Amino acid sequence: MGADSNESLNSLSVFLTGIPGLEAQHGWISILFFTMYIVAIVGNSLIMAAVQADPALHEPMYLFLSMLAITEVGVSVSTVPTVLGILWFDARRVDFDGCLAQMFFIHTFSCMESGVLLAMSYDRFVAIYNPLRYTAILTLPRIICMGLGITLKSMALMAPLPVLLRQLPYCHINILSHSYCLHSDLIQLPCGDTKLNSILGLAIVLATFGLDSLLIVVSYVLILYTVLGIASGEGRWKVLNTCASHICAVLIYYVPMIGVSVMHRAAKHASPMVHTVMSSIYLFVPPVLNPIIYSVKTRPVRQGIVTLFSCRRELL
Repeated sequence: MGADSNESLNSLSVFLTGIPGLEAQHGWISILFFTMYIVAIVGNSLIMAAVQADPALHEPMYLFLSMLAITEVGVSVSTVPTVLGILWFDARRVDFDGCLAQMFFIHTFSCMESGVLLAMSYDRFVAIYNPLRYTAILTLPRIICMGLGITLKSMALMAPLPVLLRQLPYCHINILSHSYCLHSDLIQLPCGDTKLNSILGLAIVLATFGLDSLLIVVSYVLILYTVLGIASGEGRWKVLNTCASHICAVLIYYVPMIGVSVMHRAAKHASPMVHTVMSSIYLFVPPVLNPIIYSVKTRPVRQGIVTLFSCRRELL
């Protein structure tokens, strides 16, 4: 890229439309998003604090749950402040490099969340298939290595996206029909050839979300096969019940993602508001619901949070 092109990129900005068609309701919508943001941050922070404080929760399942909470805080912090800036202060203009940075963090944390959900499915498989060696297989060093591997893989896969987008020429008004920056929208802005970007984006989706979801399905097929070998019907239900929270988390994460993908391909002419709402559900709902689900469905987590508040009250 030449000096003039670099100079123009440095002064380039992106205009975010927010939620088109609902401008008159921005005040009410901001209350919903702010509430979801607070619930996501507080709920996931409580999960992390409870697991860290309660020795009874220092088991593989709950360590993976802490990783999931970290990724969901990351997704929320990467997106919601920008949305609230538009709804409250009409701050629609974003520096191009800032937009690329936001895109990188949103997709990186989303990829990490998918990887953690896969690790959690492996955790459930080991716990059911080989319960006697559960803690021997999933040792703390191995869990740490899995977490670092998920993080490094996600960052390495997403790093080329902003670099490649920055090499392309931009020669028209850069408007995104969203409240934040996503690769699927940014790739529509350049007036140069984006074939390489499209191929890379598709390859990343298949190598992460596609492969992760396939392996999660395989792990649950193996879990069901193992459970069917249990003679007692009550025993089968008890074993499957340990997977209930994870199954809910997987559905909450992947169903909206599939919906967004279908919308982008099969309903391109749908209202921009529909696309925006679907993407918002995909990004904002899992961080809100997962802490609630795990707190309600998992007694040790619920007890850990209660203990955490009890300890704080005694200190006061």
